[in-house]
Amino acid sequence: MSDLASAEPSDAVLLRQHAAGDPEAFGVLFKRHSARLWAVALRITCDPDDAADALQEAMISAFRRAGDFRGESAVTTWMHRIVVNASLDLLRRRSTRSVGWSGDPDDLPVPEPRPGTDSTAGAESRLDVDAALQTLPPPQRAALVLVDMLGYSVADASAILGVSEGTVKSRCARGRTKLLPHLSHLRGDYSRERNQTVTDGVSFEQGGGA
Repeated sequence: MSDLASAEPSDAVLLRQHAAGDPEAFGVLFKRHSARLWAVALRITCDPDDAADALQEAMISAFRRAGDFRGESAVTTWMHRIVVNASLDLLRRRSTRSVGWSGDPDDLPVPEPRPGTDSTAGAESRLDVDAALQTLPPPQRAALVLVDMLGYSVADASAILGVSEGTVKSRCARGRTKLLPHLSHLRGDYSRERNQTVTDGVSFEQGGGA
């Protein structure tokens, strides 16, 4: 009984508590998943400042829209979807300020890489990967980041991105083909990164639909 009493509330319970007016529940929920959400925003935007802006916009949106959550997906899926959309929206706004866009997500212009600011020796390959990612249309980048770099299944990525599993697979395949010429000198590092798994205990079933 004591174990049950001390168990942490699920994501869905925390979101309901927040919607009901609990002033601390959303902070607990965000802290639980902040590392993964930040990784998604950073890899899609390829810029720490943009990632911070996108994550902030996403969490403000999630904070305000919590009452609209109906449990049709896991809370983590819902939160990740908001972060992905905020990141892509930021890239879209930045691109359309100076470049025309046809409206096709796969034709979305890609911004020029910004200089890296991390001077540590181990950051060089990461900067190469980030620069290569910026050659991809953002929708392909988002799919590749989720599946290959952050270890989510195609099914989870499909739920997050709101597209079919076939579309996720297609975007990943096209993205890999475009990345390989840029990363051939890092093939070992990139392969290890592609094969990493989700290790922080985030589950797309945690709290979903409760």
